[in-house]
Amino acid sequence: MSQIASPRVLSLIPPMTQLNTPYPSTAYITGFLRSRGVSAVQEDLALALVLRLFSRAGLQAILPAVEAVPVKKRSQQLWHFIEHQAQYLATIDRVIAFLQGRDATLAYRIASRGYLPEGARFASLENYMDPDDPKGGDPLAWAFGALGSYDRARHLATLYLNDVADVLREAVDPRFEFVRYAESLAMAQPTFEPLAKALAAAPNLVDDTLAELTAAAIERHQPDVVLLSVPFPGSVYAAFRIAQTIKQRWPQIRTVLGGGFVNTELRELKEPRVFDYFDFITLDDGEKPILALLEHFAGQRGVSRLVRTYLREDGAVRYVNMMEADIPFSEVGTPTWDGLPIDRYLSLLDMLNPMHRLWSDGRWNKLTVAHGCYWKKCSFCDVTLDYISRYETASAEVLVDRIEAIVAETGQTGFHFVDEAAPPKMLRALAEELLRRNVSISWWGNIRFEKSFTPELCQLLADSGCIAISGGLEVASDRLLKLMKKGVSVEQVARVTQGFTEAGILVHAYLMYGFPTQTVQDTVDALEYVRQLFDNGCIQSGFFHRFACTVHSPVGQNPDEYGVKLIPQPEITFARNDVGFIDPTGTDHEAMGRALNKALYNFMHGIGLDMNVQQWFDVRVPKPRVPRHFIARALQQQN
Repeated sequence: MSQIASPRVLSLIPPMTQLNTPYPSTAYITGFLRSRGVSAVQEDLALALVLRLFSRAGLQAILPAVEAVPVKKRSQQLWHFIEHQAQYLATIDRVIAFLQGRDATLAYRIASRGYLPEGARFASLENYMDPDDPKGGDPLAWAFGALGSYDRARHLATLYLNDVADVLREAVDPRFEFVRYAESLAMAQPTFEPLAKALAAAPNLVDDTLAELTAAAIERHQPDVVLLSVPFPGSVYAAFRIAQTIKQRWPQIRTVLGGGFVNTELRELKEPRVFDYFDFITLDDGEKPILALLEHFAGQRGVSRLVRTYLREDGAVRYVNMMEADIPFSEVGTPTWDGLPIDRYLSLLDMLNPMHRLWSDGRWNKLTVAHGCYWKKCSFCDVTLDYISRYETASAEVLVDRIEAIVAETGQTGFHFVDEAAPPKMLRALAEELLRRNVSISWWGNIRFEKSFTPELCQLLADSGCIAISGGLEVASDRLLKLMKKGVSVEQVARVTQGFTEAGILVHAYLMYGFPTQTVQDTVDALEYVRQLFDNGCIQSGFFHRFACTVHSPVGQNPDEYGVKLIPQPEITFARNDVGFIDPTGTDHEAMGRALNKALYNFMHGIGLDMNVQQWFDVRVPKPRVPRHFIARALQQQN
């Protein structure tokens, strides 16, 4: 490859990540590179793709594919779209503008329920019937009240977009999702073959649109290097399609792949075909590897001195890692959103719960309080990887400097701290510095429910602008929490979460089922604990996810300690992260999961909190062993 004296770097966000705010990876690396004098720019192709497809012109382009679906194979939603196509074409641009906050008065028409064509997704509104008046009128009146027309309209508009997405999925690309786009092609795929076949297939309308957007970005910025960060399996396919377009039209441009998916799943990469699309793949934090690559492109560093980088050499994959210290967290610079259309993101409202909605509602500046996790003991977590294991902090003064710079640039004062677990000591220092400087922001983030979060600290955080926190309760069982090395108990979680709630801070609990040795009795007991936490106002939101054993976690590395056996895997040449395991308890976790998620959905809407938890299960389960007022008594003892 030829040398580049002063490379121009373009960082791209590939579809799909999220629609309400930019995924922060490009903002971090662009800010860092600019702090080092590199010409760096960024674009969000995920947002650009959605805005192109979900427009009047986009729907007109979809129509021929819709009409080409054989009559016998058309779903109810497809027929609805065909019948109401004129109404969809007339409303789509206005709905997008409304969700972007550019046409707020449209809320009244949308909320009237006569403006939008209402397809299959609107059936979910039946879930919001007033429990005291199930045969009453407007099902959303209970959820939003008489004055909540703007939020009501955004929820209806979100259902409308989901209807259109269903049409796109059925007629054009069955893999299309707003978040998990084609993730099955990449997630824990031992070989590259499924992805290779998809990339070799004739492009569909989504692929062609993404290629057009990619070409436009390249023409606009004329980069020498393109960086693509893939945080999730659902952004891998599109990233490869982007790289494919670049290599076909501009083979001289260096393409580099990194991000969370790479860091967790491609650590055993042996597949040379990957490098038909990407010249280099970097692991873990990108700052140091990319600086080394830029020096290499400029002829200042040989290949053997690259840092945590895969490349293809003589037809085979080579991993190079010159052992050099990483850029300290205090020196990575301030993220920049310059170049990203922050006024064009969509504030969706797919769930009415006030805490749960934060993930898709509003444009949050994403920032990290500390690098890594100060606890790094949880047995289900990737504690051996750099993003968890290397714990570093910056001073509160540096953090608030970054916050002030971001507010000045974006005009937005909302922050989502995206730490694995923000340390209490740093949060206290940050809160005190924000108050000392009289910096007014709203913020939320992830923590551990540990006893350091006293009522006094919770109130201090609230005074500094904290509106919500999330944390891992995981399996609400003291036996399993101990096995997980979580370092908390159910009683402790209750007391800590009550402290946050009493300070006016919303609380979201991450919950887990299917952990090794978890029995049906454990699951029933856990749901009873969760019911009581909701009933006592300790938590306002939660999410149950199925335990997945990863190769980088203590369970994956020492399965005997957790009473399970790993299922042997085929030879890995591409992605490896989740590994199957055999749990001798034999619990049907699939059946348990259906009940847990149904119950939790209702708990978040204040429904069913007085029911016996056995009623949520569609299989016979034992009674909970947990005393019915366990949490209430734990809270009374604290007081």
